[in-house]
Amino acid sequence: MAGGSARTGFFDQLGFAAGAAMVAGPALAWIRLLPGLAGFALFGLGGILATLTGITALIQAARGRGFGAGRSVALLGAMVFLFTASAGLGVPRINDYTTDLQDPPAYVNALQIDANRGRDMAYPPAFAELQRECCSDLTPVKLGARPDLAFASAQRTAEKMPGWQIAALDPGAGTIEAIATSKVFGFHDDIVIRVRPDGDGSRIDVRSKSRDGKGDLGANAARIRAYCQAVQATP
Repeated sequence: MAGGSARTGFFDQLGFAAGAAMVAGPALAWIRLLPGLAGFALFGLGGILATLTGITALIQAARGRGFGAGRSVALLGAMVFLFTASAGLGVPRINDYTTDLQDPPAYVNALQIDANRGRDMAYPPAFAELQRECCSDLTPVKLGARPDLAFASAQRTAEKMPGWQIAALDPGAGTIEAIATSKVFGFHDDIVIRVRPDGDGSRIDVRSKSRDGKGDLGANAARIRAYCQAVQATP
């Protein structure tokens, strides 16, 4: 009996520790006391621990050993973690998306940012087929306006996008570069928008690339979709 109580007490402690890690990771990253990747890793570690502890708690409960507070915390944390992880289901492990797979917009200003120095900012050719399989809807925006008017519209839209900061404007080249910062973990993603003539109108292409991690849980593709929808609605 004493051994069973000790085990349940141990799992309650694990549950509290898992919950604390899941809260501390995002919180410390949000107030910028931890780098985004470190905060995300702490959240993920807590989530894995919560899932394992939660499964053990359910087994113990089925055997009539009760359900302590720490195990309840673990079960709740496991549900949050699995819900968050489900966002990445069916999403390829890539972190660079574009509306033009044949001739992706190139970064210029982003190459001068300290965080990107020494990094290969070219679009990886191997990503193209993976993007085609998951995100065939990422296509250029076609506008009937002249390129200069389309550029002005593209700029106005970029300036209104949540979490975006315009980093560079080059009307001559028809490019706009921006940096998107995630609210919680503070991840920085680089964006480049390119406006070119297209028949009697214009074509707008977008590319979005994460600085951290090998996958992005679909964040860059979602960002491009949101921008393309917004620019089509911008007068």
